[in-house]
Amino acid sequence: MDVSVGRDECAGAILAGGLGRRLGGLDKARLTVGGRRIVDRQLAALHALTDRVVLVARDPPRYADLAIPVVADAVSGAGPLGGLYTALDWAPAPLVVVVACDMPFVTAPLLAELAALARDADAAVPRSGGRWHPLCAAYASRCAPLARAAIDAGRLAVIDWLRTLRVVEVGDEVLDRHGGAPRVLLNVNTVADHASAERADGARAPAPSP
Repeated sequence: MDVSVGRDECAGAILAGGLGRRLGGLDKARLTVGGRRIVDRQLAALHALTDRVVLVARDPPRYADLAIPVVADAVSGAGPLGGLYTALDWAPAPLVVVVACDMPFVTAPLLAELAALARDADAAVPRSGGRWHPLCAAYASRCAPLARAAIDAGRLAVIDWLRTLRVVEVGDEVLDRHGGAPRVLLNVNTVADHASAERADGARAPAPSP
């Protein structure tokens, strides 16, 4: 399939609404891995796809130094689904690629393939080890009203919301082409995760499969 994506076809969003409790309140987006802030690594990947990138934050002034728009969560206290809704409602393109701010190893080719897979569905979401990863995924921006309806009804579990969408499941056969699920889907939630990310950055990333 064609995994190229036009720059006007998609937008990108970094979700930075978490509190970082397991890291003592540290801003996960500003943590460095391999000497580079996670947010800078993500911006490089997203800007390879599109010029339209936003950061969704609980506290926008905290990110005033970034050279991209920063928007506040449209619905306070709605958790990750609220961040997704904000990104979808903002998106000035048919597709929006979303990335949680604590994922240092997402790549432009992976994000482009997710966007391409979402063209004929409502979403393309990685699933590995029996677990969905909806905060590294691509969504049709037209799904914003469905997210808002779930929030207004108090149904805040992202997985439950996914069940109302036409979702393309992105399995290990795709993820392996981009470095493998343990690497590209790594979240830095704890001090141990940060140490794992530093080790992974020092290791050579697996070559993409032909």
